[in-house]
Amino acid sequence: MLFGGREILEGAPAILGARSTAVQPVRRRITEILKEEGSATVAELAEQLGMAQVSVRHHLDILVGEDLVESAGVRRHNGAGRPSQVYALTADAAKLFPQRHAVLAGGILAEMKNLLSAGDLRDLLTRLAEKTSREAPTPLPNQSVEDRLEEVTAFLSERGYNARWELHAGRYELYVCNCPYTGVADNHPELCTMDQTMIQQLVPGAIRLESRVMDGSSHCTYIIEPAQADVLGA
Repeated sequence: MLFGGREILEGAPAILGARSTAVQPVRRRITEILKEEGSATVAELAEQLGMAQVSVRHHLDILVGEDLVESAGVRRHNGAGRPSQVYALTADAAKLFPQRHAVLAGGILAEMKNLLSAGDLRDLLTRLAEKTSREAPTPLPNQSVEDRLEEVTAFLSERGYNARWELHAGRYELYVCNCPYTGVADNHPELCTMDQTMIQQLVPGAIRLESRVMDGSSHCTYIIEPAQADVLGA
């Protein structure tokens, strides 16, 4: 039992998802304990891990630096002694654990297809695309295509698309390097059409979807032919 903490870690259930594989085993177990307990002090974590408190503090400092764990106040003891710092998971730590968002979204879309006609579903997704596009900055008068694309890619990246743009052979290409609908779009390609409609609203002009992640490409590529050669919003 000299290395009892190691036995606990190796025997612990792997409740973290695939994105947690880079988390060091001790720190992974700390996040599991905090998920199960809601919060814990250094002493409580050390007891469960079978480790010295100084070692636990080292791992907590790293998790705090990665914005996965935060201080959640102090816990006062009934007897004498200093209050103990309490730690809890941050909202960002949710990414370490299994999620079923794709299953839920896919199920909802499947039911919508059963309840709505193809035209009604298309109209609904179009309204969603237009609603999202209205959240973006409004094009400025005489704004250049390049400046507008900078705004659009920043807007998309804030929403998880990891977007960028480039100018190739006189044409603008918008790249979406992360599909926020992974696990859903394969069975519901209407989502790709919804995004194309949204981008069409963001950048006036002709928009053509040239490649898609769901077809095996590393990113979705949109070819953009602006409504005007040099400026938007004029």
